[in-house]
Amino acid sequence: METVAATLKALADPNRLRLVWALMQRREVCACQLTELLGVAGATASRHLAVLVAAGLVEGRRDGRWIHYGLTGTFRRSGLARWLDRQSDDDPRRSDDRRALAAILAEDPTLLCRRQRGDTCCPREAS
Repeated sequence: METVAATLKALADPNRLRLVWALMQRREVCACQLTELLGVAGATASRHLAVLVAAGLVEGRRDGRWIHYGLTGTFRRSGLARWLDRQSDDDPRRSDDRRALAAILAEDPTLLCRRQRGDTCCPREAS
């Protein structure tokens, strides 16, 4: 019962639901790209992702300075994921997020990170 409650609690927040929907579109998305999609501070996006990870819906993978997130295989194949996907077909927010995510993914992740966090995240190389 606690697992079900944790799953439902994780999905009850609109921003976390938006993260799940975004991750349904792609195998993995970088944390900075998800932060940009939500339009929140990095710490806020990180807290949302931590709740989804704790509920077993999302997993993260570090690649150098980048952290990539994706749905767990178990959740991706679940009836709940399929149901969520169907329920969002007509949701205008999801349509907006699809377009926004496509634009975000087209950007250079280094420039995106630098815009969010400054040169401390992605120092410029010396010329």
